[in-house]
This record gives sequence, structure tokens and C-alpha cells, in this order.
Amino acid sequence: MRIAMIGTGYVGLVSGTCFSEFGHDVICVDKNTDKIDALNNGEIPIFEPGLDTLVAKNVKADRLSFGTDLKEAVSKSDAVFIGVGTPSRRGDGQADLTYVFEAAREIGEAINGYTVVVNKSTVPVGTGRRVHEILSETCASQDFDVVSNPEFLREGAAIEDFMRPDRVVVGTTSDKARKVMEAIYRPLSLIQTPLLFTSLESSELTKYAGNAFLAAKITFINEMADLCEQVGADVHDVAKGIGLDGRIGSKFLHAGPGFGGSCFPKDTRALYQTSKENGAPLKIVEAVIDINEKRKLDMADKVIKACGGSVDGKKVAVLGLTFKPNTDDMRESPSLDILPALHQAGADLHAYDPEGMKEARGLLDNITFCDNAYTTLEKADAVVIITEWNEFRALDLERIKSLMNEPVMIDLRNIYEPDEMRACGFQYSCVGRPTLPTDM
Repeated sequence: MRIAMIGTGYVGLVSGTCFSEFGHDVICVDKNTDKIDALNNGEIPIFEPGLDTLVAKNVKADRLSFGTDLKEAVSKSDAVFIGVGTPSRRGDGQADLTYVFEAAREIGEAINGYTVVVNKSTVPVGTGRRVHEILSETCASQDFDVVSNPEFLREGAAIEDFMRPDRVVVGTTSDKARKVMEAIYRPLSLIQTPLLFTSLESSELTKYAGNAFLAAKITFINEMADLCEQVGADVHDVAKGIGLDGRIGSKFLHAGPGFGGSCFPKDTRALYQTSKENGAPLKIVEAVIDINEKRKLDMADKVIKACGGSVDGKKVAVLGLTFKPNTDDMRESPSLDILPALHQAGADLHAYDPEGMKEARGLLDNITFCDNAYTTLEKADAVVIITEWNEFRALDLERIKSLMNEPVMIDLRNIYEPDEMRACGFQYSCVGRPTLPTDM
């Protein structure tokens, strides 16, 4: 099967590479010539574990290539996937579909013979119908079908998610398009991955509903963590207790500083906006958005409280800047709210992240960026863990203590045990767990 992937961002590059690993002939197209030149030189523009190796393997096998000529790529393809960005639109939070519709128009002008045009980008309900209209206006042959095929990729585990997904959702009412999609995903059918075929609208909404539900789980356990702190309970025990219920499950029940990244914040806002526009406002989703935004700022207050009520003139070391480990993605990261608030309160901020430093430098001012965790901690009055990178999970606590002015740690990811930290002489604050041993 010949596939063109329009867009070489996170979704496009990962998806295109994995399709080539399935054995398909894939060309990834982008207007950014610098990015294409870099890819052709073996330089990967994003950090995703294993992606560089997979790209090199399939380029060498002549199954994967990169180019800027959309017309040529589309004219030679059986299926064209739209994998461009859909950022939040300023003002109302709805997804900005400018790039999707622009790609659709160019695809329509280039189609040569029957082609399946697939929305891989995350788009609101109704986008597939609009793409079909645009193609009808621009495609002379009218020989095409539009399909919705949302991605469900976790940054940091995207290749595994693509190669061994829980399910593949395909929105189409065309038997001809269905057969093409079945052929594309045949390697997954062979390992009995469920292929769920729905209407365009159901497929589009499934993506948003899934992300909103997971965001709600995170928000729920974060609010439970606040209650745990007030009553002396341990949120880890509570999460385990409810997670063992098969109706609930244990995933996404990890208390922390709030969700971020390229999906949950953007998708919850877009879903809520869609619900309002259609006269069925999702109040739960609205509450999730509001609570999550407030929580990030509450974490700055938590740091200040742990530092005796003031960080003015104090050196605060920060470990982790990205919204999660195993990615260089800084989009909507809690650090983008927490650190400016701490600076505003007078803190002298020093920070380190294993992969996010390049992105962070363009987004955060008034920060001293350091080379590693230990140099960040030198003469610090407190250390804040924002991202749970593996290398932060086993720091030499005695060394940390000797480097810092004061052994104060605010662990916003709960990667250490309170009893262990107190035994080492740290003043330790975490999320949703008792600060002091209980009497019982």
C-alpha cells in the first residue's frame, strides 16, 4: 500500500514511520524544507524513544522517505493521511482547523485515481464532512472517500502504542474505503487488535471523549489528594484501593501538579466548546478544565508554603520541566505556570531537564539552566521535582543534602517515600500523603 502522510509533527512522523514498519511504502510530506532536509540527514526533530532507530531502519529499506512535493506524493498514493497540527484557537478554545483545510484543498488538487483521504489529526465533530466538501470543490475526478482515524498515542510510548494498540477506530460508511483501511491495518488484525468501524462523527467524538475521560480521572485523583492531605490519608493507598476495582482501573490515578501536554488541555477545551455550540454543554469537562488550570498555580503556593511561607531571595532548584518524562514536549507543562509564579514571588530559579532544555529556553525567562541534577542543587534552599524522569528517582540523598543550604524537597510527583526522606533528614513535602506520621 502506498501512503502519503501530510505533516511531520509528532503524529505524522510517528504514524508514517510505523506504517512503513508495517511494510507499506510511505512518504512524509512537509512544507518546512529545513525539517525535511534534517530528516533526510537522519536528524529527528522530536524526542521519542526508539523513533530514530525505526526511521533509520525503514529509510534504509526504502519504505520511508521525506519530501516537500505534496502533489507528487498524493498523486502516487492509495491513501493520504492528514497529520497536521490543530492547536487551540485563540478566544474560544476550539481547535484551529486552518492547516487541516489547507491540506485538504491541496490534496484535492493532486488526487489521481481513487484515493482514501484520512483525518489522523485530532479534529472536532463535523470536520470530516467539511473536508469532504472541500475535496468535492477541488477534486476534478471526485474519486475519493474521507475517513476519520484518530490517533491514541502517548508521548514517550508512542511506538508501542501504534504497534500494539488497544484498538483502532475508523470512521467511514464506504465499503471501498473500509477495505483500504483494513489492508493498511492488516498487520494489527493478525495480532487480533480490535478494528472498530463507525461513522465519521462517532470516530471524531471518540477521540475527544477518551481524552476528556482520562483528564477527568487525573483531576479526580488530584482533588482526592487535596482531601487526603487534610484528613491524614494517603492518596497512594486510596488510588490503589479504587484502582483494583475492575470498573475503575489503576491507570491515570497518579496525583500530581495537573495534566499538560499536546492533547488533554487542547482536547478538553475543544470538546467543551463543541458541546456548547451544539446546545449540550459538558459541565464535567468544564470543571476539569478549570480545576486543572487552578491546580498548577496551587502547586506554586505549595512550594512557597514548604519554604516557610516565602521564597523571596531563596535559591530554588527545579528538576524536570517537560509535562511528562521521555519527551521533550513543553506544551502546557505545569512548569510553565509554576516557575513564573515562583519567580514573581522572588525565587532565584535554577533548573535541569534531561531532554526539555532547548524548548524550555524559548518559553521560560529568569531561569538559570544547569547541566545536571547535582549542579542544579548546589547551595539551593529547596528543590522541587516537577517531572518524574527516571534519573531523578534514585538520586544520592546524602550527596543532595551536602550540596544544599537547606534539605527541603517538594516532590510534586511522589517519587520518594516520606518516611525515607524524613529519616535522611529532609523536610519533605509531597502530594496527597501525610507530611507527618499518623498516630494510628
